[in-house]
Amino acid sequence: MNLTIILIALNVGISYYAWQNPNILDKLMMQPYMVQKKNEWYRFITSAFVHGSWMHLLFNMFTLYFFGRNIEMWFLYILKDPILASVAYFSLFIIGAIVADIPTYIKQRNNINYRSLGASGGVASIIFASIIYSPVNDICLYGILCFPGFIWGGIYLIYTQYQTKNLDSNINHSAHLYGALFGILYAIAIEPSAFSNFVNQVLSWRF
Repeated sequence: MNLTIILIALNVGISYYAWQNPNILDKLMMQPYMVQKKNEWYRFITSAFVHGSWMHLLFNMFTLYFFGRNIEMWFLYILKDPILASVAYFSLFIIGAIVADIPTYIKQRNNINYRSLGASGGVASIIFASIIYSPVNDICLYGILCFPGFIWGGIYLIYTQYQTKNLDSNINHSAHLYGALFGILYAIAIEPSAFSNFVNQVLSWRF
């Protein structure tokens, strides 16, 4: 069983269990106010394993499945050691989820009504680490619109930056944005030459 399947199984199992137990769901999701007032720092991690609906869960897990497998192979290729590669992979997801929620925590820590949940921050980290390593590999939206990863990645970053200013949205777009930025930095930290390789591949790409 590969690491991506393990992450997916954890997300599905914990989300489903939490849906059957609303009190558990409330304890696991990100509530910045409770983190500040009661030091419930664990929420930075547990909130990445619960989702609001089957659609929310399936979208995140579908994305994780395709990009996660790519990162697993890259980390194993770069680090040469299955244990180090496993640690690097899980750290990317977990730390990515934590970093993605820090701006939200700072902004909402005095808002008793604010709540968020989902693996989007960690998944965004994995997506963008994958794009750094394989920038010209095609990503197909709905199986129809196929463009290299660096193009979709750029569109995604512009969109999320715009949406973070949309106060009417119920989606925590800042988590997507900061998770993505963390994934880029993490991938380069693991393999510093990835940045120059990314630039060279993008500059040599032709439509």
